[in-house]
Amino acid sequence: MKIGILNGPNLNLLGKREPDIYGNLTLDDLKNQLLSAAKNKNITLEFAQSNVEGELINIIQEWAKENCDGVIFNPGAYTHTSIALRDAISSLNMPFVEVHISNIYKREEFRQHSFTAGASVGVISGLGFFGYVAALQYLTEFNEKKSKNK
Repeated sequence: MKIGILNGPNLNLLGKREPDIYGNLTLDDLKNQLLSAAKNKNITLEFAQSNVEGELINIIQEWAKENCDGVIFNPGAYTHTSIALRDAISSLNMPFVEVHISNIYKREEFRQHSFTAGASVGVISGLGFFGYVAALQYLTEFNEKKSKNK
């Protein structure tokens, strides 16, 4: 099973950017937590981060070509602005779980709307890095059930 972990703009600054909101852990810390969670489960994780909307779309499309079994996606600020990312997600037969480290519903009003949520199988918001681990568990179980029903 192959799961993509995709992070959008400014998430490369985790650990430095607004630690009161996002914490002190880095993107590498997140990667290590997810690799640990996937250990011994026959899951390959692929990691990517970009500050560029078009690059995120290219990664999504490439993972679809590679028959990725699902994507955990934190679109960052593009959550609230990008119809292009929503179109990329909804045009592919690949489950996405949208994840946000902070609770977007406790933040500024403009952050409380997600264009990408409606194209995702679910949204996890406000659980910190644990949200990614929960999304990984969901996608793992989702794909195991799908395989058994074939």
